[in-house]
Order: sequence, then structure tokens, then C-alpha cells
Amino acid sequence: MTHLTTHVLDATAGTPAAGVAVTLAHLDGALIAEAITDADGRLALGPELLADGDYALTFATGAYFRARGVASFHPVATVAFTVSGEAHLHVPLLLSPFAYSTYRGS
Repeated sequence: MTHLTTHVLDATAGTPAAGVAVTLAHLDGALIAEAITDADGRLALGPELLADGDYALTFATGAYFRARGVASFHPVATVAFTVSGEAHLHVPLLLSPFAYSTYRGS
């Protein structure tokens, strides 16, 4: 079972991306949880522990940039991933108006 966290950074502003709406769902689409990043662009999402399986985090990137008066290309960024026995899983997102990247954090 796994505890899940994320951290969103705005690469164009060089700051944490506060106020980004994030949803966690099973890969089949069943919603598990939703929350908004804090002032440091961070959040822990979902139940205390996630069972092994396939999931997706969806970040409302378009709304984030729109609120700042910045045009962007991706209305959402969805990161699909597999949980398989980790105690903690960190899924960061590096964001700009026209691109994003992610990796398995620690």
C-alpha cells in the first residue's frame, strides 16, 4: 500500500504552482480524490494508503494559467502510473504553458 504526494512547479515563473486542482482516479476513470495544491505547490492526495494498481493524476493546467492571464496549450496534464508495493510514491510535475514533464520522485 502506498501514500501518494505531488509537487507542481511553474517553470516559467520559477515558483511553486499554488492553486492547481488535481484529481486522483483509477485508470478506469473511477474518481478517488481531488484537492488543490497549497502555497508551496504541494499536496498529499487520496486515502492514506493506495492499493497496488494503475492510477492517473490529472492536473488542471489550463485553469491555472488562465487565472494568471497566460495562454497555454494543455487544458489538463494527466500522468498515469502504477503502484506496486511502494510505501511512498511522489509524482512531481514541472509545468510551463506549452509543455510539462514528470518523473517518479522520492
